[in-house]
Amino acid sequence: MTRIYLIRHAEAEGNLYRRVHGWYDSLITDNGYRQISALRGRFDNIPIDAVYSSDLFRTMTTAKAIYVSHGLELHTRSDLREIGVGEWEDVPWGELSHRDGERLYEFNHSSPKFQVEGSETFAQVQKRMLDAVRDIAEKHPDQTVALFSHGTAIRCLQAAIRGLGPGEMDGLGHSDNTGVTCLTVDEHGICRLVFENDNSHLPEEISTLARQKWWKSRESSLADANLWFRPLDMEAEGECYRTARADAWRDIRGDEIPCDSEGFQQDALRCWSQDPQKAVMAAMLGEEFAGVLQMDLERWADQRIGYIPFVYMAPDYRKKGLGVQLIGQAVATYRPLGRDRLRLRCAPDNGVAQRFYKKYGFVKVEEVQGAGGVPLDLMEKYIGFDADGSR
Repeated sequence: MTRIYLIRHAEAEGNLYRRVHGWYDSLITDNGYRQISALRGRFDNIPIDAVYSSDLFRTMTTAKAIYVSHGLELHTRSDLREIGVGEWEDVPWGELSHRDGERLYEFNHSSPKFQVEGSETFAQVQKRMLDAVRDIAEKHPDQTVALFSHGTAIRCLQAAIRGLGPGEMDGLGHSDNTGVTCLTVDEHGICRLVFENDNSHLPEEISTLARQKWWKSRESSLADANLWFRPLDMEAEGECYRTARADAWRDIRGDEIPCDSEGFQQDALRCWSQDPQKAVMAAMLGEEFAGVLQMDLERWADQRIGYIPFVYMAPDYRKKGLGVQLIGQAVATYRPLGRDRLRLRCAPDNGVAQRFYKKYGFVKVEEVQGAGGVPLDLMEKYIGFDADGSR
């Protein structure tokens, strides 16, 4: 009899930025590293004979909680990956809700009909996960093994063990990040669940699910809302941009120093001309305008830096936990361009913005002068992968 601890990866960028990450390789968040530390403590005194994970960064990094402390080698397998979602990879959930609602409904209900271009089906994930677990158990008879995988893949396996097919998984629970499921596999390959989705090692303040409502009720919450992004046409919608800039300036500086709306507008037009589809984006919540993200795709490109001149949330959507999705859109834009850092400027006396950026990994690298000679902090966030696969 083989005992298997099946563990979901720690909180990663897809969880934080509200983007679809199946086979997309994403980083662990700062909160995710706290979860890994808690997971390490949980397994300190539990004997483990072998450790496996999917070959994606978020599972391999989470697996360090066990294989490093137990002095074991990490074995990686692509058949422990999350469901592959093809053309949906790294798309905001809000965009799918906006333009592909029927197939999103099928995905959310694990429908046997679900498939998009280049994706897997739920049946395929069930089969590969069950085959992988049986194969690993056969390699480790009468031993205890830790496997690191992903939320939907784990749920597919739990359903398969119960004899439930796609379309019959709605009643199953959702695993928290670093949640633990335990199962046994006998010499005939028969799997039995011992317990599922246990997150008792996580204090509430670092639990991902503790701050979300979508998984336990149909009650809507802005904290669970998913934004989508569209190009902001600087020729047809210039007034929208100027209004956002003036509002942001007034919110920080009041009316003592006039806002150089024309100067900001010209800078935005310069950025927009670099790529009208990507450089200046409107953040949308449903059909409502919720914010602006402006990117200068050329500045500091030779240093592999992605520069963000302007991040703005409309007043009705501030302090709702939505702003981080704009950072996620910037990551999604700059990472494919080979940038490994994000950079922006923030007023040192703007306490709300300073706390926000520091919470999500930005650090001050120097002080610069902004419009009108106003001193600003130049802040930077690392978004790359090191050569050895570490952060």
